[in-house]
Amino acid sequence: MKRVLVTGASSGIGLATAHALLERGYEVWGTSRDPARLPKLERFHPVRLDLRVSGEIDEVFATACRQAETFDVVVNNAGSGHFGPAELLSQAEIADQFKVLFFAHVRVMQLALAHMRTRDAGLIVNVTSLAARLPVPFMAAYNAAKAAMAAFTMTIQLEIGSSGVRIVDLQPADICTSFNDAVPKVDQDVRYAAEIARTWETVDRNMKTAPKPDLVAREILRLIDRKNPPPRLTAGDVFQAQVAPLIFRLLPQRLRLWGLKKYYGL
Repeated sequence: MKRVLVTGASSGIGLATAHALLERGYEVWGTSRDPARLPKLERFHPVRLDLRVSGEIDEVFATACRQAETFDVVVNNAGSGHFGPAELLSQAEIADQFKVLFFAHVRVMQLALAHMRTRDAGLIVNVTSLAARLPVPFMAAYNAAKAAMAAFTMTIQLEIGSSGVRIVDLQPADICTSFNDAVPKVDQDVRYAAEIARTWETVDRNMKTAPKPDLVAREILRLIDRKNPPPRLTAGDVFQAQVAPLIFRLLPQRLRLWGLKKYYGL
């Protein structure tokens, strides 16, 4: 029976993943800032963890490891977002996104890797975002933090060489979750009002019509099953997850910008 740690297990992709793992008969440790929001199910172990409090991460991971004895899989998923003009983002707002989406995720990955190296086996899934490659307007700090985590993941994949520990950069496209409901919006500026409204309309419409988080959970189960999982995987509908990244990779930057502006109505 595999033992799995999932960060951000109280909603969205994390919750769907926890349910999928439990259905397989796995033992799951799931984290949330508010343990009351975590499911109360057999073989699910609620863990309180606030990724904004960096001092908690090492202690919480160590405690969970002692309870589980070993983790076969760590799904590094918890996150947050923001929405507003990059020009107006404060240093505190940018730092908060990097604290949660980059520094905390890096630390969880480092701890998981050190833990798994003792057995030279295990799987770490870093849930970043397709926004690391196809940035969403008015989410600059989110895009940048996800891109930083994707680059850090690729670098560590290069460095660990033939290690038996596998690390995957899983990049979801739009997934229908309550993510947008919790996204704080930066103070508006009249210069951006029309662009913000059109972009948010597109973002919200895409989110509501996107695949459910179960799709990502199934991809994670497939990664667990594979002896040699791919280093990077995109999950989402066919256009966003497969067609758009391929076209985007082949285009010069000027056309990339033009295409994204057209897509978001800018």
